[in-house]
Amino acid sequence: MPYVTVKMFEGRTDEQKRALCEKVTEAVVETTGAPAERVTVFIEEMSKNNYAIAGKRLMDE
Repeated sequence: MPYVTVKMFEGRTDEQKRALCEKVTEAVVETTGAPAERVTVFIEEMSKNNYAIAGKRLMDE
């Protein structure tokens, strides 16, 4: 039972997230042989105000 977590910045549409889940599932099925109905995809959306590189929040740039 593969579990896949995708972390990305918020702002994608529902259609983009739907397509992402479909493509990730297809890739997992193709590479692992797991049945599609057993593949679980989690999308974790992050806010740029909660993410920093080199001490600077991305939203501050």
